[in-house]
Amino acid sequence: MNPSQPQRPARLAVGVVGAGRVGPALARALQQAGHRPVAVSGVSDTSVRRAARMLPDVPLVPPAQVLELADLVLLTVPDDALPSLVEGLADTGAVRPGQLLVHTSGRYGTSVLDPARRAGALPLALHPAMTFTGTEVDVQRLAGCSFGVTAPDELRLAAEALVIEMGGEPEWIAEENRPLYHAALALGANHLVTLVAQSMELLAEAGVEHPDRMLGPLLGAALDNALRSGDAALTGPVARGDAGTVAAHVSELRRHAPGAVAGYLAMARATADRALAHGLLKPELAEDLLGVLADTESDGGDR
Repeated sequence: MNPSQPQRPARLAVGVVGAGRVGPALARALQQAGHRPVAVSGVSDTSVRRAARMLPDVPLVPPAQVLELADLVLLTVPDDALPSLVEGLADTGAVRPGQLLVHTSGRYGTSVLDPARRAGALPLALHPAMTFTGTEVDVQRLAGCSFGVTAPDELRLAAEALVIEMGGEPEWIAEENRPLYHAALALGANHLVTLVAQSMELLAEAGVEHPDRMLGPLLGAALDNALRSGDAALTGPVARGDAGTVAAHVSELRRHAPGAVAGYLAMARATADRALAHGLLKPELAEDLLGVLADTESDGGDR
C-alpha cells in the first residue's frame, strides 16, 4: 500500500445522534462505502420521518443506546446543543473507550469533545461545506464536497479516509481557526440564499413570470467568474461608479421592499470598497457613489 494514501478503515457500525438534515445523509454515504448504520436517534416528528426515509430498517433509539451499539457515532445536532450533549453522554457513562465520536459542526473543532475524549473516545470534527435538504440528493452532492476537518495528529489518516469514503475532499482546519472558517462559509452560503430570495421576490413584483429562470444563468455566471477571478469579476453600477443608478435602486427598494434596503446599502459599500482597492472604480466616481450611499442611509432616501 502506498504510505501516502489514507488507509481504508475497518467496516464500522454507524450510529446517528440527531436525525436532522445532515446525519442521515452522512450515514447513507458511509453505508454506500460498506459501513453499517445500526441506530439513530431523533426527537421531532420531522426527524423521525426523515430517519425512516433515509435509513429504513435502522432502529430509532435514545442517544445513549446509539452509543452502545455503534463504533462510529455521528453527533449531528445544532451547534448550541453540542457541548451539553457531549457532556451529558460522558457524564452518564455512555461513551466507550476506542469509540469514534464525530461531530459535524463548522464552529467547533475537537475541543468540544474533550469530555468524551477523557472517557476514551476518539474525537473527530468533520464539517461538510454544503447546504443540506434532508433528501436523497444530499448523498449525491457529497461527491467532491469539501469537508473542514480537525483531528488529533494520530487520527488524521482515519479522518481523511472517512471523508474520502463519503465522496468528500478533506480540508484541514486548525482548531483555533474553526470559528473564522465557519464565519467565512456562512457569509458566502447563508447570505447568498437571502440575497437570491430577495432578488426573486423583487423580480416577481416587477412582473417577471419566472424569476428563477432569469436569475439562473446570471447567478451561475457571476459565481463562476467570482470563483475564478475574485474581485476582478466585480461588475454592475456600484463597481462602475454609477451613483445615479444606485440612488434609483435605493429609492425603488424603499418603496417596494424596505426590508432589503439595509442589506443593499451594506453590500454596495463593501463592493465599492473592494472595487476601489483593486483599481476597478475610479476615485472621482467613488466619491460621488459613497456620498449617495451615505445620504440615502442618513435621510431615508428622500433626496
